[in-house]
Amino acid sequence: MPTVVDGTRQRSGPGGPSIGISTKRPRLVLKIGGELLEQPQDLERIARAIAALSRRASLVVVHGGGKEIDAALAAAGIEKQQVDGLRVTDSRTLDVVVAVLAGAINTRLVAAVRRAGGKPVGLTGADAGVATMKRATPIQSVEGVSVDLGLVGAPVKNGRPQLLTDLLARSYVPIVACIGATRTGQLLNVNADTLASHLAAAIGASRLVIAGGTRGVLDDRGETIGRLTRRDAARLVKAGTANKGMVAKLEACRSALQQGVGDVVIASGRDVALETLASASASLTGCTQVVR
Repeated sequence: MPTVVDGTRQRSGPGGPSIGISTKRPRLVLKIGGELLEQPQDLERIARAIAALSRRASLVVVHGGGKEIDAALAAAGIEKQQVDGLRVTDSRTLDVVVAVLAGAINTRLVAAVRRAGGKPVGLTGADAGVATMKRATPIQSVEGVSVDLGLVGAPVKNGRPQLLTDLLARSYVPIVACIGATRTGQLLNVNADTLASHLAAAIGASRLVIAGGTRGVLDDRGETIGRLTRRDAARLVKAGTANKGMVAKLEACRSALQQGVGDVVIASGRDVALETLASASASLTGCTQVVR
């Protein structure tokens, strides 16, 4: 009887060896902003979209959780520090980040996708080398100041993550909290857009979708820009039109495209039916498409 492995139907040929019949589905990485996972109604809607999307594509999900981390830090009396959308992380902050992302949010999202009929598996980047990291070097902020981000990870190119490949081959949906680890096991906070970009390149994704609370990339009039190139994105950052969290998103877009991802779509997770974005021919109304 034919079986399907990562979108390729297998059947026995003469003498027994399996023969692949190409039914290959696109590989897709979906990054979900934490603001889309806070309210129960939003969580259930996103979970249904993930389950539906996983039936159309081999899907990896990466999620953040910025506002819930902020609330937990405030409750613990720890000051929040961010530069250009990136969180400055000391050891106390990292403990809170791990508890919120890997504990509360990841488990909650996995359970919701399971209720929606999907096959989710909750992970962090630290699991089986899904995302090997090194300490990020100090960054040059938009204002021109050098800033040490602390216990923040920068991805190390480490080949295709075998665990993700194995899970996708069996139609599971890896749901990855944005935490990574060095080769020696030091946990590091990782920007969710950065991690999603890295994993999209690592698995050979045809598309990276970054879903948050804004309607794509906005121009200086507040209108959605329908299409950008990598150079356009760099100009927006340099001109200051893109700021705060959008800087990190556009840098993630540029990195993904440089490493071979087909395109990046930045969309509102509240206004766009995410399950329609598996196909390159999908309507991208209300989104920003970033291309080479």
